Amino acid sequence: MMTSNEIREKFLSYFESKGHTRVISSSLVPQNDPTLLFTNAGMNQFKDVFLGLTSLPYSRAVSCQKCVRAGGKHNDLESVGKTARHHTFFEMLGNFSFGDYFKKEAIHYAWEFLTEVLKLPKEKLWVSIYEEDEEAFELWQTHIPADRIVRLGEKDNFWSMGDTGPCGPCSEIYIDRGENHRCGAKECALGKCDCDRWRELWNLVFMQYNRDEQGNMTLLPKPSIDTGMGLERIATVMQEVYSNYDTDLLRPLISFVEDLSGTTYHEGEEGLPFRVIADHSRAVTFLISDGVLPGNEGRNYVLRRIIRRAARYGKELDLKDPFLYKVIPQVVSLMKDTYPELQKNLEYIQKVVKAEEERFLETLNDGLKILYEGIEKLSEAKKNQIPGDMAFMLYDTYGFPIDLTKDIAEEKGMTVDIKAFEQLMNQQRMQAKAARKETYKIDELYDVLADISPTNFVGYDSYESNSKVLLILRGREIVKTCNDKTADIILVLDKTPFYAESGGQVGDVGVIENEDFLFKVTETHKTPDEKFYHVGRIINGNICVDGSVLAKIDVDKRQSISRNHSATHLLHKALKEVLGEHVNQAGSLVNENRLRFDFSHFAALTSEEIRQVEERVNSAILKNLPVNISWTTFQEAKEQGAIALFGEKYHERVRTVSIGDYSKELCGGTHVYYSSEIGLFKIISESSVGAGIRRIEAVCGLNLMHYLYDTINSLNEVAGLLKVAPHEINQKVNELLEKYRLQEKEIDSLKQRAINYEVDEISKAKSTINGINVISTKVEAKTIDDLRIMSDTLRQKISSGIIVLGSVCSDKIMFVAAVTDDLTKKGYHAGKIVKSVAQIAGGSGGGKPNFAQAGGKIPAKLDEALASVSEIITQIK
Repeated sequence: MMTSNEIREKFLSYFESKGHTRVISSSLVPQNDPTLLFTNAGMNQFKDVFLGLTSLPYSRAVSCQKCVRAGGKHNDLESVGKTARHHTFFEMLGNFSFGDYFKKEAIHYAWEFLTEVLKLPKEKLWVSIYEEDEEAFELWQTHIPADRIVRLGEKDNFWSMGDTGPCGPCSEIYIDRGENHRCGAKECALGKCDCDRWRELWNLVFMQYNRDEQGNMTLLPKPSIDTGMGLERIATVMQEVYSNYDTDLLRPLISFVEDLSGTTYHEGEEGLPFRVIADHSRAVTFLISDGVLPGNEGRNYVLRRIIRRAARYGKELDLKDPFLYKVIPQVVSLMKDTYPELQKNLEYIQKVVKAEEERFLETLNDGLKILYEGIEKLSEAKKNQIPGDMAFMLYDTYGFPIDLTKDIAEEKGMTVDIKAFEQLMNQQRMQAKAARKETYKIDELYDVLADISPTNFVGYDSYESNSKVLLILRGREIVKTCNDKTADIILVLDKTPFYAESGGQVGDVGVIENEDFLFKVTETHKTPDEKFYHVGRIINGNICVDGSVLAKIDVDKRQSISRNHSATHLLHKALKEVLGEHVNQAGSLVNENRLRFDFSHFAALTSEEIRQVEERVNSAILKNLPVNISWTTFQEAKEQGAIALFGEKYHERVRTVSIGDYSKELCGGTHVYYSSEIGLFKIISESSVGAGIRRIEAVCGLNLMHYLYDTINSLNEVAGLLKVAPHEINQKVNELLEKYRLQEKEIDSLKQRAINYEVDEISKAKSTINGINVISTKVEAKTIDDLRIMSDTLRQKISSGIIVLGSVCSDKIMFVAAVTDDLTKKGYHAGKIVKSVAQIAGGSGGGKPNFAQAGGKIPAKLDEALASVSEIITQIK
């Protein structure tokens, strides 16, 4: 049997022997591609190459790409476990040609690899081609009989990157797995049936056309090749097993779940929970390792949903406590040789998964309580649809997944108003969007700057440059000249010293000028293809295209920014040393005033951990370490131990920033020359910004001195108010807190005595209805808690009975009802009683059989509402 590791290596080695460069898998989080939630194909990392936006030093590539298809356009989540071939996570083997070889070689390589390297029987291989692709038909006939070449239409065998852009026919290679896999349909044949007999192995995409907005297609000057073969699928064939889940990639995980649950795995519906858990554990492991964390939006929500879906299926195997985190080491054990980063991140991944499982159990309990109460009320009202606002409240407030609400509703014979739910979700998104500051959008400028060459950035070495104006943009209008002092203007220069906002570092500010005008730059940005644009206002004069200008940055601000940026590198390293190697940067903001650093970690830092981090950073600063900049290949930088930041897109040649032997990161930002230029470093806050993400804010240099001045002034003000010296503040505050605690205790005692007195008076008004003690009266109370305490005290005092109390506060009525346990057993329900009482006063409410509360809107109806208690109780029996 050929193992999956052997198949993977044979594929990569074969294409290396054909002149292909072996390229490592890119992250599951697409870099600079907002159209994708996750990397879902091998070609994703080469998308800009196929679009002609960038180039590589090689024209042939081979890779084994980790992929996730869950959420978004490509979503296999609901099919996982139900079929033999769908997965959330999978590996895609692929070979690529960027204007090098084309159909003839692609077909030859595929056939040779399958039949001579893997030695698959030629007579079992079939291919499909695009119905109009005569060239592919002729080429395939040199390897395979015409009766095993099937022509299919555009839906099946024509590929496109989008509505416009590169596209072309494709050819898919299948293996006939034999009669024992046929579905039983009369026409069980390739192209007519999608059953497991016809196993798709490999898709060869021939990118030969460019489609314009009118749908017209023209031949590309350099046609390219993009292929993809799922490792799990080819492993099923090579290992001669029925399903992907029976391969050495997934069967060991199923076996572990068998041991964990004490339940035996079976094919078919009964084995669904095992297959879901095995599949999802892989997706969860790789996504968290690549920096994704459970959350409420986008890819974070998809990860949360995958974890919770696995947890729900675990319950079907009687796995009631968190268990998925225990499966993670098994995934790592299987995959660590190919993906060594998994072993390094194992402990962190387990912590994230376990915490999410625990959170899900809490969510389940809190949300279920509210949902079941809501369902009960709807049933009483003869309604069979859960309102959208209830589903939204469960999701928004309690993090209760909408798909879980739908499942439970279905179990109860109800539906969910999904349309109303989606409207509320969209409303929330629109509110969030409106709250964001409108900025110039890169994609809007992309076409405008299409004919302009990339900007020559000279800002690493110079603070100013003699440049030429290439473009002036006023609002949405391109102009040749401009003197408008009221509008935001964009200037594009041929070269610039202004650093463009990227990598968490804000853009430079400054001025662009000549003898005719002065332009104040307030923001600097750039497009993905390195075209810098300067946003600002004309102070005076008239700007002209092609004019010669002097571009000067604000040096003081640049130097402050550089100090803070270098400090983030030291902070990153110190955090890894103190907390562990699982710490990775998850975001940052570096400006002239302070630095903000987001990182992966699962608990708040203790005071001691913060102290250790500060000491390590300041120690590196005081050593006056030299900051060295070097350029190398991405692979060489990684081999040298440089930290590559999650979510950043790197070119083939990368810039490495080293601070002595202490820190080494890939970075395009600006930095100090020696670490001592940073000055002193101080963490001013540490907080959570999401599940598994912590945030540190810090200051250094002169900004730290200003921070200390402000802090000392505040301490002196507090000391003055307390009439003590600053060093005596702690002692004085503790004395005041103790005094406050004693006074609160005394107030509570007096309040209880007052309540006891009032209870004694109220109990005298006790009446008897159908042999039941009933107290229904108006009382003086400021809070619902006061009413609750009164009702509890009365319940103890009368031993058996029903109590309904009402009070008016701030023009609103508060009600509570209490029923002793002996009467709840006889069918008396506090929630139903108080609900009926409150309705008379224009309100509503409810609760448990022994205690409930409600509100009313019409104070004048309080007496009438309380007087109705006798009749309500009489109607119960």
